[in-house]
Amino acid sequence: MAINLKEVDGVPIKARHRATCHCGAVEIELSLPDGLIDVRRCDCSMCRRRGAVAASVTLSDITIVKGSEMLKLYQFNTRTAKHYFCSNCGIYTHHQRRSKPDQYGFNVACLEGINPLSIEGIPTNDGVNHPADRG
Repeated sequence: MAINLKEVDGVPIKARHRATCHCGAVEIELSLPDGLIDVRRCDCSMCRRRGAVAASVTLSDITIVKGSEMLKLYQFNTRTAKHYFCSNCGIYTHHQRRSKPDQYGFNVACLEGINPLSIEGIPTNDGVNHPADRG
């Protein structure tokens, strides 16, 4: 069951919403005209450890406004997904998805004014048994 949201705890999701890492070195602008799409968690080894709530945008709906030089790339296993973190504060900002490479997943907690802990009923994707891992 997909969760799509136009607001979180009374805070509206803007059509162009700003997101930052903790230290502010990385700033991203997301095109979210339909709000948050496909809000989820994942139980793969990476997502389980970072504990982030993610939502999705197409590759063209994310713009790095500042700090692209601060982003650090991390890849593992099939090396298909591209996970980005601020090299200064360590916060995960976004990743190019393995299951849908034409999309970025982004850290909902990085959105200005949004507290993902107030979102109830977030589904968890089965990243442990990802189809790309089956041979």
